[in-house]
Amino acid sequence: MDVPLWFALLVVGYLGVKLIRPPAWLIAVLLLGGFLLADSVLAPAIDTFIK
Repeated sequence: MDVPLWFALLVVGYLGVKLIRPPAWLIAVLLLGGFLLADSVLAPAIDTFIK
């Protein structure tokens, strides 16, 4: 079964917010931080660290 990555992330994010109930500022910081890191000079270093 092939599930698109965006759909899997959406489901995991929705369940995480509903079950764990993190504060809204934490969700915003994680989303904004991930977006900014993905487009920074650190992105290649993070990519090699994750792989």
